[in-house]
Amino acid sequence: MKLIRFGTAGHERPGLLLEDGRRVDASSFGSDWNEAFFAGDGLDALARWLPSHVAELSVVDASVRLGPCIARPSKIICIGLNYRDHAAETGAKLPAEPVLFFKSTTALTGPDDDVHIPHGGEKLDWEVELAIVMGRTARHVSEKNALRYVAGWCLHNDYSERVFQLERCGQWVKGKSADTFAPLGPFLATQDEIADPQSLGLWLRVNGALRQNSNTREMCFGAAFLVSYISRFMTLLPGDVISTGTPAGVGLAMNPPQYLQAGDVVELGIDGLGTSRQCVRAAPAPPNED
Repeated sequence: MKLIRFGTAGHERPGLLLEDGRRVDASSFGSDWNEAFFAGDGLDALARWLPSHVAELSVVDASVRLGPCIARPSKIICIGLNYRDHAAETGAKLPAEPVLFFKSTTALTGPDDDVHIPHGGEKLDWEVELAIVMGRTARHVSEKNALRYVAGWCLHNDYSERVFQLERCGQWVKGKSADTFAPLGPFLATQDEIADPQSLGLWLRVNGALRQNSNTREMCFGAAFLVSYISRFMTLLPGDVISTGTPAGVGLAMNPPQYLQAGDVVELGIDGLGTSRQCVRAAPAPPNED
């Protein structure tokens, strides 16, 4: 199955992308695609419900906005330097263990929503990534069994403001968490939709120019290992997102570095997980201080 959410920001409704390309409203199923849905074996229930109800589901027009493909999770965990070619282009050594950092859940946005340069930002960068969505609570799970805890996969652009991330001291989370910095989707593909998550082409273009073009087989640490590894340090809840890192081709590593400007258009995709498109907008005015 391919799960979508649609409608105005903050008021999205659950839907499905059918095999024939139609988007349909699945509100009558009775649940959003959120932690409670995944925790309650919602995917299995949805799969049983769909065949007898699909004919009565209303079609969602293609002009209707897509929101993030899942409701806001408890956490977004990101992996740094997880592609061999990306580590090489930044001059970094391959890590002995996964590099973990968090991205604020308030950064979550729709796959085709605008991305905003944050107030004070100067070096907005792109990062196409495969995201894992958890389907079950995971604590100290083995690598062998780790994918049993996964609901599915989706496309993520891990936007980064490099000044905040690298030049303002402290952890990377500051450069990763601005509003609009986590476009997720267009859909969540369940496990049966993706035969091998470690053999997926992924790419990104800026204003039509190809910047990233790689394959998930280039990961230092694969999806199953990451789920197992992270579950040793924290409880992974249903609906949590793990963004698995980006390949070579980011703006930071270009010579000279190149960053996004207002008016630029970023397009990206992963095999079997669709595409997304974001227009870059100028920084919104900061709120007035009291």
